[in-house]
Amino acid sequence: MDYIVRATAANAQIRAFAATTRDLVEKARKAHNTSPVATAALGRLMTGAVMMGVMAKNDGDLLTLQVSGDGPLKGMTVTADSRGNVKGYANEPLVMLPPGPKGKLDVGGAVGRGFLRVIKDIGLKEPYSGQTDLQTGEIAEDLTYYFATSEQVPSSVGLGVLMEKNNTVRQAGGFIVQLMPFTQERVVARLEENLGKIPSVTSVLDAGKTPEEMLGLLFEGLDMEIVDTIPAHFYCNCDKKRVEKAIISIGRKEIGEMIAEGREIEVKCHFCNTAYVFTVEELKELLTKCR
Repeated sequence: MDYIVRATAANAQIRAFAATTRDLVEKARKAHNTSPVATAALGRLMTGAVMMGVMAKNDGDLLTLQVSGDGPLKGMTVTADSRGNVKGYANEPLVMLPPGPKGKLDVGGAVGRGFLRVIKDIGLKEPYSGQTDLQTGEIAEDLTYYFATSEQVPSSVGLGVLMEKNNTVRQAGGFIVQLMPFTQERVVARLEENLGKIPSVTSVLDAGKTPEEMLGLLFEGLDMEIVDTIPAHFYCNCDKKRVEKAIISIGRKEIGEMIAEGREIEVKCHFCNTAYVFTVEELKELLTKCR
């Protein structure tokens, strides 16, 4: 089962999140039929987003991460809420690339150069939006850079997706570690030492370790305290009513043209690929709701 752990260390001088997300990344892979490199890229972004989502102060807050790059993936969009739900899609889910250095999936090559946009909808009239340039396209480093520059929070982000030979997801997860303004030098030094020793996120998870144990490695000698545990899911809240609103919003002219063609239409949700079918009669009914 996927879940996120929230923890503090060194008398609350450090806060951290760690997650295992294999099931939700596999669910996204199945929904979008993503290639291995697209699965890895989207899986890393969803893992980062689901941990950032639970940082929200209010229950109804929503977080959206958008990656726009000049690589063949052409970008990704992921949305997470404060309750551990996340959904997302890649613009070009079937992208294939040769492996990068050390035989690993070339996520940076698939994403390319571009920017990361973070949109926080916290119930105000206008959502907060921050944008930073992509540093590597590997996602973890890009989120680390975003936290440092846009939120002025020194952070370390680790994300990973490991694939099976049959292209299903073997492991996925990550961590976000953040320093509070009053963190002592000796605590920073110990944390940096621990970060230098920890192997990749996926190798830790593949060795059978839990998110709690992963944080235990990061916070060795720093008195860790687990605050809470939150289940994580790939979840899309789309339904036919929402899709109806989207069709109505395109206007009378376009709906009239669909009706004139005399056949049912199929509309797919970007986030989960669920297909919704509308008959000609249903389209006529929607036409009456247009202004």
